[in-house]
Amino acid sequence: MEQYKLGEMEQRLAQMIWENAPIASGQLAKLCESAFGWKRTTSYTMLKRLCDRGIFCNENGVVRVIMSGEEFRSAQGELFINENFGGSLPQFLLAFSRRKRLSEKEVEQLKKLIEEYET
Repeated sequence: MEQYKLGEMEQRLAQMIWENAPIASGQLAKLCESAFGWKRTTSYTMLKRLCDRGIFCNENGVVRVIMSGEEFRSAQGELFINENFGGSLPQFLLAFSRRKRLSEKEVEQLKKLIEEYET
């Protein structure tokens, strides 16, 4: 499950890739130099980490998305609930709503999600 835990710079690189993919790895390195001040080797090292986690792939010098940003955030959320609430979404919502009252709109959105799940 470590594959869904990213450091701050890994997250920023992932976001850059999601916004620009498919992208030539050389072009990505240039974007990283401009945005983050990274050397080419740093860009490739960070890219390799993300590829090793199965989020992206770098084949024939082209970086492609394997897991969309939405899929990745869903996996992160699932991991968080599993690790901190024993996999119980109701326990998470109970803990969350104790500190922050849900708005009527949020309650309606949750009801809608439940109704869609039931059908």
